[in-house]
Amino acid sequence: MGNDVSFSDLSLDVFGERLASAEPVPGGGSAAAVAGSLGAALAVMVARLSQDRPRYEAYGATHARVLAAGEAARVHFLELADEDAAAYHAFVLAQKMPRESEAAQTARRHALARAAHVATAAPLDTMRLCRTTIDLVEVLVGRSNVNASSDLDVAAYLLAAAAASAAANVRINLPPTGDPGFQATTEAEVADLLEGARLQEARIHRLVASGEAREAEPA
Repeated sequence: MGNDVSFSDLSLDVFGERLASAEPVPGGGSAAAVAGSLGAALAVMVARLSQDRPRYEAYGATHARVLAAGEAARVHFLELADEDAAAYHAFVLAQKMPRESEAAQTARRHALARAAHVATAAPLDTMRLCRTTIDLVEVLVGRSNVNASSDLDVAAYLLAAAAASAAANVRINLPPTGDPGFQATTEAEVADLLEGARLQEARIHRLVASGEAREAEPA
C-alpha cells in the first residue's frame, strides 16, 4: 500500500468505504484476508471463553495453543491484506506502462509477468494460513465452551470462504505470468488447499452438530 495506512488501523466502516470505492485496491484479495482474520479471531474468542473453566480443564493445553496460534494468524491475515493491496497496485502500474513501440510493449509485458508472479503470493499465503487456522478451529470443537459452539461453525464458514476467495485471486493472476511450470505447480497447490479446507469445514459442522465432547488431545 506504499505510504498508505495499514488496513489493520482502519475502522470497519472506513475499510468498507475503501472496498466500495472505484479504486482498484483494496479488492477481493484483501477482503479474503480480512475474512480469514475474522475467522481466526472467533477461534481465539472461543479459546478465551473456555480457559480456566473447571468443566474444560482437561483441554487447557489445547486452549492455550489455539489462543497463541490463532492470535498470530489473526494479525498475519491483516498483514496479508496489506500485501495483497500493494502487489495488485504494482500490477495496475505495470498495466499503465507505455506500449507505443515494440520495445515498450516488451518491457510492459515483462513487467506485467513479474507483477503477476508477485500478485499470486499474498492470496496463496492467505490460503495456506486459512488451511492451518481451520485446523485450529477443528481441535476446539468438543473441547471448548459449548455455549460458543456456533461461533466455531461461523469461524469455519469464514475461513473456508476466505480460502475459496483467495483461490480466485491466485488463479486470475496465473495466466499473465506467462510461466506454464509455475502455473501448474501453483494450481496444484491451490486445488489441494481448497480440498483440505472444504473437508475440514464439513468435519467441523458435523462435530458441532453432534454436540459430543471429545477426548483431550495427546500431550
